[in-house]
Amino acid sequence: MKEVIKNLSEFRNRPLAKPSKRIAPLLLSILWLCAIAWVGFLWNLGNIGLVDETEPLFAEAARQMTVTGDWITPYFNGETRFDKPPLIYWLMAVAYRTLGVNEWAVRLPSALCAIGLTCLGFYTLWKEEGRRKKEEGRRKEEEGHDPDSDTDTRMNVTVFPPSLSHSPTPPLSPSPSIPIFLSTPWIGAALIALNPQTIAWGRTGVSDMLLVGCMCSALLAFFLGYTLEEQREKAEISTVAASRFPNKWYLTFYVLIALAILAKGPVGIVVPALIVGSFGLYLGNFRQLWREMRPVSGILIILAIALPWYIFVILANGQTYIDSFFGYHNFQRFTGVVNKHSAPWYFYFFVVLVGFAPWSIYLPVAIARTRFWQRSYWRRQPRSAQLSLFALFWFGCIFGFFTIAVTKLPSYVLPLIPAAAILVTLLWSDIIAGNEPENRRAKLEKKPNSLPLGLLVTYIFNVVFLLIIAGATFYSYNWLGDDPAMPNFPQAIQQSGLLIVGGTIWITTAVAIALLLWKRQQRWILVANLIGLVAFIIFGLTPAYKVVDINRQLPLRQLAQVAVQQKLPGEEFIMVGFWKPSLVYYTQGPVTYYRAVQKAIDYIKESKNPNSPSILVLGYPEKFVQLGLQPNQYQLLDSRGAYQLARVPRQAFR
Repeated sequence: MKEVIKNLSEFRNRPLAKPSKRIAPLLLSILWLCAIAWVGFLWNLGNIGLVDETEPLFAEAARQMTVTGDWITPYFNGETRFDKPPLIYWLMAVAYRTLGVNEWAVRLPSALCAIGLTCLGFYTLWKEEGRRKKEEGRRKEEEGHDPDSDTDTRMNVTVFPPSLSHSPTPPLSPSPSIPIFLSTPWIGAALIALNPQTIAWGRTGVSDMLLVGCMCSALLAFFLGYTLEEQREKAEISTVAASRFPNKWYLTFYVLIALAILAKGPVGIVVPALIVGSFGLYLGNFRQLWREMRPVSGILIILAIALPWYIFVILANGQTYIDSFFGYHNFQRFTGVVNKHSAPWYFYFFVVLVGFAPWSIYLPVAIARTRFWQRSYWRRQPRSAQLSLFALFWFGCIFGFFTIAVTKLPSYVLPLIPAAAILVTLLWSDIIAGNEPENRRAKLEKKPNSLPLGLLVTYIFNVVFLLIIAGATFYSYNWLGDDPAMPNFPQAIQQSGLLIVGGTIWITTAVAIALLLWKRQQRWILVANLIGLVAFIIFGLTPAYKVVDINRQLPLRQLAQVAVQQKLPGEEFIMVGFWKPSLVYYTQGPVTYYRAVQKAIDYIKESKNPNSPSILVLGYPEKFVQLGLQPNQYQLLDSRGAYQLARVPRQAFR
């Protein structure tokens, strides 16, 4: 207690920074987060239609909840939909009530989850930078310097914050003044948000980003609670309340885990438990973690939030729900191939390489710099210095878990992207601050302009990788002709000039990085990559979304509108040869689907509807020929893109 009083007295007597120096970094940081959120997730969010085949399934199931008032059992096209738990449907339904039934409302929950995760990542890395600055202050005090000369003691944020190495070795020399846009939290927020995987799923109205937002925020909350316990121990805080209940961040962890379970099921608790458990076992403090996390209280919190819906949905649907959700969509996806989504064991290496580009180039070096094999070192370190190690376990457990799983999809490893971003952020913090491992110090004293071999190879590969992306962008129109839904897309994208723009952006970025490397300006390589990526998003990727929408989805929306206008009372709507759920969403009515033409013919012949002597048929022109229909046997209502919509008398099939 005396030590606590002494520390409080010292803090009260320390000179305060000017208000402008405290407020300016905060305002700049808020503007930075807003800019990232706008470019990455909000800009043009609802300007294109829903993308078949998955997104409309979620959107229509949520709309059905608002229509039927059944918030327990999800439905799509008149059938139960047990693929996912209800949280994403609930959030979309709330957005419908607020914003109306539109694409913005469908995608807003995913965008907000991505933004929330980015902000919590920023906060976590801000705390990490505060820890580093305290260490820098202690070192300066030992050397006789004033630790407050360039530091805001009230916020641990400065316009020119220094950075310290997160590796097990001391820095080579004191860190120079660093602009705020190169500070650890600013870099981390950009890397968490601005990568292909996060941008794609943060703009898509499905449950993947909701799971990532809940589960990854829970893991960040765990680490913040983990370090908070250390601070309590140092401050000698021990109260009855603290002994009975988890701290505020552990409580947040449990709440977010419960929401993750409502977002996508058991994976929302299995994967975080694997990460936290392996992390604790490695450090040898698993028992201590168990005691301080109060798992009994945590389990009760999780059950109180997540369990009621599962009870209600099982009561409403019985064994059918258990077999479908727990059996098929969870257990079977892990042990067998579902929906032909199989891939080789090395599949996720390519997914991470492309999905986290261009930052994935630096992952091997970032992982190596954690020195994870030095277990005795890590066990001696304070908890607050173990962020890079925790991110490594986070990354490795998810990568290993889904590599073992038999069914493989790119979105499965989306939850490891924030961990990868943290690892690369801490690497770049060291690069920008000029920190190097101790075994490099003597060499660098002799060769001050030399670079570590690992980093030099990575920088060179960064240039080569961007040139490969540029080449792939230039010639990608040759590989884009396989989708029968948009046969003219290769010509459209080539005529738009977007491939030339995108390829030029990546070539320019590669040349800029090569020049910076030649000039030994390594810290600005990160900025060049970021500028190139943002330019590609604004001038290449976003306009390309519009071209895809015009060629692939717009014709279906237009035909859906025609179907709504032309449909007679009791007339049935049938799709033949393909499955486009967006028709159900945009017509807001049932649509019968048959992939096999003969099954469609048999169904029409056997079905009897005295109220409607005709049916609406949507398909490719060749499907009408395969149905045995002559042009004079049906009324062509409209033709858009690769599709045509017609009214066909039932007698034509007799």
